[in-house]
Amino acid sequence: MTLIDTLHRWTGGLVGLLLAMLGLSGAILVHKDAWVVLPHATDAQMQGTAHLAEFTQRIMDDPTTRPESILFATRGFGLDRLTYKGGAGAYLDQNGGLVTRWTSQWERPEIWLFDFHHHLFAGDWGEVIIGVAAICGLFFVVTGALLWLRTRKTFSFRLWPARMSRPAIMRHHRDLGIVMAPLLVLSLVTGVVLVFRPMAALLFGPGAPVRIDRSLAEPPPRTGKIAERLNWSAMIEMGRQRFPEAEVRSLTLPRSGNGLITLRMRSPEEWLPNGRTTLWFAADSGALVATRDAKHLPPEARGYNLLYPLHAAKVGGFLYRLVMTLSGLSLALLGTLAVWVFWFRRLVSPRGSG
Repeated sequence: MTLIDTLHRWTGGLVGLLLAMLGLSGAILVHKDAWVVLPHATDAQMQGTAHLAEFTQRIMDDPTTRPESILFATRGFGLDRLTYKGGAGAYLDQNGGLVTRWTSQWERPEIWLFDFHHHLFAGDWGEVIIGVAAICGLFFVVTGALLWLRTRKTFSFRLWPARMSRPAIMRHHRDLGIVMAPLLVLSLVTGVVLVFRPMAALLFGPGAPVRIDRSLAEPPPRTGKIAERLNWSAMIEMGRQRFPEAEVRSLTLPRSGNGLITLRMRSPEEWLPNGRTTLWFAADSGALVATRDAKHLPPEARGYNLLYPLHAAKVGGFLYRLVMTLSGLSLALLGTLAVWVFWFRRLVSPRGSG
């Protein structure tokens, strides 16, 4: 076996394995709100301004127990999530009662699974690897469709290969792939553009990445440190005054020394789960620094904000979640069979018939 053949086998197998794991983890995450079973998880969402203001003030008031962020309950998941340093966190009911806490992400499967699907447990570098794998997946879909055209007269839809021989697997791979191609393209394209923002130019035209970066950028960083005592409830109230119909989604302390507290809200017309409607407050005084109304974003940025909801099935209800589940499971099956062909083909007869 030549070095090139060896590299081809191992590279193809690794890409197939990675795509299979990403597809399976994505299919599981689509239904996260359903399988995270905790007390009060099915409670109705509470978005009253007075309630949110009092809750936020109570949680954030003490500097010694103050979390780095609050992610407020949604319509589909009735718990508030607190995040602390080092991967620690807690779920609270919407009245502030402790439901469960953890000291590491490994104690919560929904958190480490999300980290794997988005970062491969490797931060920014893992995200880049995922993006490259998704590009390879798109290449496989396109070339597979071209190869299928030559054998279309033998098309036979099967959920599983007729035999575990290499020709039978390859035939099944092409036939299943052509049926699922639209869903796979949707999953892979949205994933690629979310990782590599410059590729947004392919969807939204030249210059789109620059306009997206500019419109989604935070205000210039400030040097002030976070004060021990702030009027946190006033931040919630001000957010509601500026955007009375918007849902309060998250409150985040300054990161990387930018001196800004971030309040994210979601307007009714936004698909993005946490929205792009944003207010920034000075960490040393609580004074309002800047606001962003998602309705006034340029068309390229509004289009870009649709990609994650489409990728993660955060719109469209149960039927669309089912569609994206099918996409993830198909990718998992196709990737797993690719691993079999690349890494275990010597265990089957290369002359086997399909």
